Amino acid sequence: MSVQRISGEQALAGLHAFSAVIDARSESEFALDRLPGAVNWPSLRDDERARVGTLYKQTGPFEARKLGAALVARNIAAHIERECLGKPRDWQPLLYCWRGGQRSGALALVLGQIGFKATVIDGGYKAFRSAMLLDLPAQAARLRYRVVCGPTGSGKTRLLHALAEAGAQVLDLEGLASHRASVLGVIPGQPQPSQKQFEMRIWQALRAFDAARIVYVEAESKKVGNVTLPDALIQAMRASACLRIDLPEHERVALLLEDYPFFVRDTEFFCQRLDTLVALRGHAVIESWQALARAGQTEAVVRELLAQHYDPGYANSTRRNFAQFDHALPVALANRSAAALARVAREIILSEERPAPLHA
Repeated sequence: MSVQRISGEQALAGLHAFSAVIDARSESEFALDRLPGAVNWPSLRDDERARVGTLYKQTGPFEARKLGAALVARNIAAHIERECLGKPRDWQPLLYCWRGGQRSGALALVLGQIGFKATVIDGGYKAFRSAMLLDLPAQAARLRYRVVCGPTGSGKTRLLHALAEAGAQVLDLEGLASHRASVLGVIPGQPQPSQKQFEMRIWQALRAFDAARIVYVEAESKKVGNVTLPDALIQAMRASACLRIDLPEHERVALLLEDYPFFVRDTEFFCQRLDTLVALRGHAVIESWQALARAGQTEAVVRELLAQHYDPGYANSTRRNFAQFDHALPVALANRSAAALARVAREIILSEERPAPLHA
């Protein structure tokens, strides 16, 4: 039998060394958060845990343990039959459950009896998360950032994607959060991750970056939809050098209509999201925008949103939150085309040694 146990810190440092990372918790626990790259092999599924828990309360621990053992044995057999029959002898999985180690330990025991070198995290997911939270500030602090600033619709996210395609290191916080970072930023069909999973995604992204190279990141507020940026990261961003994108207003409007097509297609969804602005803009303004949207004048609504909601106070807010905004490198985009974004992305990467205004 070949089963070893390691600490959360050891798992964090050596995650790359394992053939697979296996989460033995239930599917709902896995959905809430999991280790990077983990796959879910539940020792007990959600409905089975509920059955065992009910039996425990009604009859006692002995009967509950018998049922639990039968269910765990059946599930482990199914996992091995489905996943392991084709695995080579040198396959080395890392296993974890919540904290106590019973669910991951049972799976590891069988894998070890087969002859695989199975490793279990002592303290499970909770131990790994504690180690990750201790490591996250160091990961955030070791990197140099360029913060991409610009008013709504100026193409910040598109520029980040162009930078990534040009070979730059990019931290796409909105992508990690599945949200476009404003009250209208909900993406239909894309639920946001839990706060714990968002933090895990950020840690995973940060640890992959080369500290000798710049990391480009979009200027964000503390919250991106319903999730919150780690303090260490937001502090590092706010102290970093900035780029400032400028794009003509008509191009900004067109870009927003392209990037939010679901608002154009689904007028009632757009009107529902506008309701979230009532507290800031008042019923009369929101109702006038909703009337325009229902009349097919979405473009007019977008123009008024920029003029009355997003643009006022943008520079002061950014200056207040990002210490180097007044010294930001200007990036003037003539249009929103992919060619213009690709060209300026290449120029930004080259300009790190010779800062100068950029145009595309």
